[in-house]
This record gives sequence, structure tokens and C-alpha cells, in this order.
Amino acid sequence: METTEQTAAVKEKIVAEAFSLFCQSGIKSVSMDDIAQHLSMSKKTIYKWFSNKDEVVYLGVSNYLQNIQCDSEDILSGSANAVDELFNIMGTTREIFSRIHPSIFHDLQKYHASAWQLWQDYKNQYIFSKVKKNLERGIAEGLYRKDLDVEVIARVRLVLIELPFNERIFPKHQFELMRVQLASLEHYMLGIATLKGHKLINEYKHITEEE
Repeated sequence: METTEQTAAVKEKIVAEAFSLFCQSGIKSVSMDDIAQHLSMSKKTIYKWFSNKDEVVYLGVSNYLQNIQCDSEDILSGSANAVDELFNIMGTTREIFSRIHPSIFHDLQKYHASAWQLWQDYKNQYIFSKVKKNLERGIAEGLYRKDLDVEVIARVRLVLIELPFNERIFPKHQFELMRVQLASLEHYMLGIATLKGHKLINEYKHITEEE
């Protein structure tokens, strides 16, 4: 008989490996048969632990968001200033989006309502609070404009996070996901910065004002 720890370890492995497949190929295109084959186990064994694919997706997204949150806290605690935070986030964003299939958001929204709502709650609560804090920090440090409407700009940033996944605006055969995400983040950053902030941004980009 399996112990509680063994059961948890098996479920965790199934979820982790399944989410890895989702990131590679998109959620819709990965079946429970694909997950079973990847894990070299029967589909019946997977259904012993999970009632359906939707449950696997939900737990995969939940675990992924928890990991991102831990990484984000490390970034925020180790950043020298508000601009440094954004550049550190840009680096993390580059890493994340190099591993995520462009259809992830579309698949979640269309086929997995509970996991999509989990993402929406995470975005509208955790990410929103961190964006606001970064804006407030940047204003206090003189790096961001004092006239910014923090509530509005923070919500604009939330929209920009999902925008690159909108294939009507950025068809995946024309635009690389990471390219669009980084361009939108840089546009956001330059739009909120003061002259002092712009100078610091240029320093972080290793570009002098004369260039």
C-alpha cells in the first residue's frame, strides 16, 4: 500500500510532466494518452489519481504560478531600485516565454475555465499588487513620473501581459512571442520613466545618451 508521501510524489510527477508537455505543444493538442505514454504508464493509472484532464491542467497551472511567485519575490527583494526590478523581471520574462507554447492562454480560456480563472485571480491580485508597488517605488525614487495614475497604469500593464498571446493582433507565424512581450515591456517602461529614469534605463541597456 502506498503511503501518503508516495501518493503525493506520484501525483506531483504526473502534473509536472503533463505541464511540461503543455508548454511544449499547447494544452489542447496534448491528450491524456500522450501524458500516459510520456510517463510510460497506463491511462488507467493516471485516472486513478485524477478525474479528468481539466484537473491535471488546473494543478499544473497552480504549481507553475506558485513557482513564479517565489521567483518574483526573490527578484523584488534583491533589486536595487524600481528600474532594476523591471530589468530583472524582463530577464525572467525572457526565460519564461522561451518555454511556453503561444497557444497556452487561448487553450486555457477556451477549454479550461477553472484554470483560466486561477490565472485571472493571480494576475488581478498578486501581479497587480506588485505592479502598483513598483510604480509607487519608482515615483518615490524619482525614476517614474509623479503625475502617473497608478491605478490606471497598473491595469494597463496587466493588459500588456496577455496582449502578445492575442493571435488576431500578433499572429504566431509572424511574431515571436518573446519578441512582442519584451517590446511591450520596454514600451511600458519608457512611458512611465522620468529623465532620471531614462538615463538609468540607458545605463542598464549599456547605451549612452549620445548614442
